[in-house]
Amino acid sequence: MSCVSRAIKPLHLQPGQPKRFPSARLRSNTNHKLLHARHLSTTSHLTAPITSPLFNAIVSGPPAFTTPVPDSAHALAHHSKSGKGFINPWPSWQEQSAPQILWALLLRRIRGEANSPDTTPPTVPVRTPSFLPSRKTEHLRTTWLGHACYYVEFPGGLRVLFDPVFTDRCSPLSWLGPKRYTPVPCRIKDIPFIDAVVISHNHYDHMSHPTIMEIQKLHPNAHFFVPLGNKQWFDSYGVSKATELDWWQSVKLTLAEAKGEGQGRGSGSSSVVEAGRDVGKDIQVEIQCLPCQHMSARSGLDRARTLWASWSIATEGKKLWFGADTGYRSVPKLPAGEDDYADKYNFPHCPAFEEIGKHAGPFDVGLIPIGAYIPRFIMSPMHANPFDSVNIFAETRCKRALGMHWGTWVLTEEDVLEPPRLLKAALKKKGIPETGVFDVCEIGESRGFKNE
Repeated sequence: MSCVSRAIKPLHLQPGQPKRFPSARLRSNTNHKLLHARHLSTTSHLTAPITSPLFNAIVSGPPAFTTPVPDSAHALAHHSKSGKGFINPWPSWQEQSAPQILWALLLRRIRGEANSPDTTPPTVPVRTPSFLPSRKTEHLRTTWLGHACYYVEFPGGLRVLFDPVFTDRCSPLSWLGPKRYTPVPCRIKDIPFIDAVVISHNHYDHMSHPTIMEIQKLHPNAHFFVPLGNKQWFDSYGVSKATELDWWQSVKLTLAEAKGEGQGRGSGSSSVVEAGRDVGKDIQVEIQCLPCQHMSARSGLDRARTLWASWSIATEGKKLWFGADTGYRSVPKLPAGEDDYADKYNFPHCPAFEEIGKHAGPFDVGLIPIGAYIPRFIMSPMHANPFDSVNIFAETRCKRALGMHWGTWVLTEEDVLEPPRLLKAALKKKGIPETGVFDVCEIGESRGFKNE
């Protein structure tokens, strides 16, 4: 999370009312079809009766290297030599302290170099999400809930929530810090099933105490998966169903029907409607913690004390990569308007993504960050810009991808609608179709991915 913040008036919407992107449109709205032709649209409503049993999440054994991993996994080069905390062990990382970052940002404001993004509506369209009322789904289905939060419905019944933050501000304080300029599209109580909650790191725009406590209350069977060093935080708040993993470690998760414990949220019925799914069959999942280039901190005293990570989730023949919050290269300060991908520059890039693609890929879908990257010389070590994101997409061997880490809070200086515009330019430069491969969607929008 950046140190740049400002108070912003939220965008208010009527339930179910989508807002359109302004003049710099991401796609044609002439027929109001929001899904690309290759996507499968699935319809349901938040208020539909829930017709599936609850499941208990059972983690089998301690985390371990259960699949072929690169030599770097065993070297543990990302563990600090002091034994306290973690590092980014690559030339692509340029260390910057919090005071250095704050001072650089202050100087930009003093010199009149800083940009203050305009959040006047309309900005990013927001719609009320439509979750499936049962565990039946033949295709992997994702719903963007803003910033880095995705809800994913897997074939076979698994339901995973990534980096949930449902508070107005991403801050330790309810009255100070970056404030949403787009509203939360739903509430935790609206989500019918949560089996696993996957956290990438402990920054406030990715790990929210009020949100986690609400999940614990409303979905007590949910199991949390966190990077190494974060379990202590969960234990301190009474969240006992948490497993922490180091990079490249995996665990097996089994979802077994919770006999006699009722059904998913919102259901008062005792009947079970599970057409298309083997009723009573356990759901088997492999969850793997993977590298990324970032940082962690909850205060000024715990920088890099806990690990940051990306994640792989595999079940029923489908595999998804959650790219979390990551940088790709460290770009120094360049003349204004200079292209840091010009031929004359050859900055080292993070090798972890090629390793992920080789040893953990390919992935059916990647959820990849595209925002919070200006000023580049400050943000590039920890936040990818869309040109970086397209390289990450290719190196991790994702077949399809959706963008995230934009459209919710003003964390940095780029215009709020610039990330999707630059993403199209980056795809074109890479020779990848501008739509249908690596897309963006509206907040609250669901995308279904057919078997290909």
